[in-house]
Amino acid sequence: MADNAKEAQLISQALRDRGLDPTGLTPIGVRPPLGEYLRAIWERRHFIWMDARHRVATSNSRNLLGRLWLVLRPMMEAAMYYVIFAEILGVTRGMENFPGFIIIGVLMFRSTMRAVSSSPSLLSSNKAMVRAFSFPRASLAVSAELRESMQMVFTTATMLVMIMVVPFHERPEFTWLLVPVIFAFQFFLNLGISLTMARIGFIFPDTAQFMSVVGRMLMYGSGVIFPIDRFIDNSPLIAMLIEANPIYHMLVMYREVLMDGAIPSLDHWMILGGWAAGLTLVGLLFFWQGEESYGAEQR
Repeated sequence: MADNAKEAQLISQALRDRGLDPTGLTPIGVRPPLGEYLRAIWERRHFIWMDARHRVATSNSRNLLGRLWLVLRPMMEAAMYYVIFAEILGVTRGMENFPGFIIIGVLMFRSTMRAVSSSPSLLSSNKAMVRAFSFPRASLAVSAELRESMQMVFTTATMLVMIMVVPFHERPEFTWLLVPVIFAFQFFLNLGISLTMARIGFIFPDTAQFMSVVGRMLMYGSGVIFPIDRFIDNSPLIAMLIEANPIYHMLVMYREVLMDGAIPSLDHWMILGGWAAGLTLVGLLFFWQGEESYGAEQR
């Protein structure tokens, strides 16, 4: 940043020495102030929206079933985990509605799992665009999470139908209206993860190779496929880590509003909301700090 600023000052002085006015000229490849950076993202909101919609529309265009995979894939995943943990391992003991439990956990965790596993390669997978055009690179993370949210509309609809159809047959209640609110918290949590991991993946390209393992650890440590709170009574440290895990609270909230017909307690809202807001802010600042380096040649 300092080298680029010094170079810009030298160029401006050279122009003045030749009798030219450099006023109004802005250097390319220099990180803009944060306020200007956010305005630039907002000015490109229509492009970000259209890019996300286009990628969703074409994501399964080469498959014979096309968009049906947006519904079929989550159904198959939920069925697979149910067979493994309910029918084979018998984890359902003592649970009234384990099918609903696992359907909600698996399907609502999917977008956060993808944010964790795919974000480190966000900049490298869009390398051509980053090098060819001048735009705030955080737009890529926003577009990716908008795209994921659009896909999750199909996943959420599938989930609601499944928990009504499978045995124990949950029925819609007024608390189901809180699902979009919880999902909004999840969107910003995913965005913060995406911004943070995108820069880490740019600095350390090998990060992408082990993030799928990290995602699996989060899955087993967040109560996605079994009630994890039943296994932590003898481990205060693990209990503390799980209580600080926003994904755990997010899934508890989804299950409470959909299966129990209850409004989640304040501590769930505060922990998930604090992580969503804090990680988005920290992730944005962290990503913005490296803005001027993203167009450089990668090793």
